[in-house]
Amino acid sequence: MAKGECNCGSVKFEIKSKVSDVFICHCSICRKSTGSGGIAVVIVLNSDFSWVTGEELIQKWAKPGHDWETSFYKCCGSPLPGADSQSHMYVPAGLISADAEHLKVAHHLWVNSKAGWEVIGDSGQQHPEAFSSEA
Repeated sequence: MAKGECNCGSVKFEIKSKVSDVFICHCSICRKSTGSGGIAVVIVLNSDFSWVTGEELIQKWAKPGHDWETSFYKCCGSPLPGADSQSHMYVPAGLISADAEHLKVAHHLWVNSKAGWEVIGDSGQQHPEAFSSEA
């Protein structure tokens, strides 16, 4: 079982399923949200995810004019898991503190939007825009 927490430990969660594939989004929205080259996440079924502590501490912000939303803890600034769809959650990979040894970058999303200074140096499949299982 994978476990994770925010930077200060106030918000904790568990993932019942084994996690392995990491998706890195390089879009400008994710770059601005994290202040880095993008965000690395794992995708899990809602039924495999549960909050342990701190769910009431979560703050959300939606980008006006987009369907994009981020979740974070306002006290320590950690990005937090959020809804990816009606059936899945995205979980920032850097929050996973137990059972993370299986994680491997599998996909880079929105590569056409990545920062000019960023170099992708792993074997993850690169997608010009959003992930497509047909790519």
